Amino acid sequence: MIIGNKDFQTEQRGYIMGILNVTPDSFSDGGKYRDLDKALCHTRQMLAEGADIIDVGGESTRPGGYTLISDEEEIERTARVIEAIKKEFDVPVSLDTYKSGVAKAGIEAGADLINDIWGLKWDGTMAEVLAESGVAACLMHNRRDTDYGDFLVDVMADLQETMDLAAEAGIAKEKIMLDPGIGFAKDLNQNLKMMKHLELMSRWDVPVLLGTSRKSMIGLTLDLPSDQRVEGTVATTVCGYMKGCRFFRVHDVKENKRALDMIEAIYAV
Repeated sequence: MIIGNKDFQTEQRGYIMGILNVTPDSFSDGGKYRDLDKALCHTRQMLAEGADIIDVGGESTRPGGYTLISDEEEIERTARVIEAIKKEFDVPVSLDTYKSGVAKAGIEAGADLINDIWGLKWDGTMAEVLAESGVAACLMHNRRDTDYGDFLVDVMADLQETMDLAAEAGIAKEKIMLDPGIGFAKDLNQNLKMMKHLELMSRWDVPVLLGTSRKSMIGLTLDLPSDQRVEGTVATTVCGYMKGCRFFRVHDVKENKRALDMIEAIYAV
């Protein structure tokens, strides 16, 4: 899969997407990197620790309620950071947004990938923006109605709808990765069940991104606050790799990169 100027060989290895939140209210690191210099410093640190992609987020989407902001405010937060990272570093940059207007501005600023937590289903025009731009897309499972019939069957059906929307808009399949949406529209048991059955995501023959970093699934399982969930996150990274995931969106790059290198070495024998 090509993202920006990098060719990601997902058949052979996994990759780390480092999280850079430039928000005041993200659940784990809100407010830490709103200053541009601090954002660039943290980017430099994540790259040194092994990040392959930097994911810039300008609006918190933490479960349990968050403050919706305007397109203009989200663009103001993210566009300058994307531009600065692309100027300073040779690394693909992802923009975490579900709003087509923000995505368009981010692509103009240099974003190589749009990370859409609503899987093209938020405003009806994201698919068109992505198709026209030709950038890569990470399309996540999410839904407003959490009244599932058969949970896994319904999740797969929802993701098929997303893939159909992408195809109808003309988004090339080789530009797409999918995300099972751990922590979104799912309770604890459903998140754990999704983790257990991640191999189901292989049916579309596109790379799969796993985003579990410091999430409530880990906190509730281990009874730990968000700043003590590194080991739980690492465990999910290893599990995800074994079940076919090849991109891992994390806060703690060094620890997850080391675990990924280890499991890859085992599988390479």
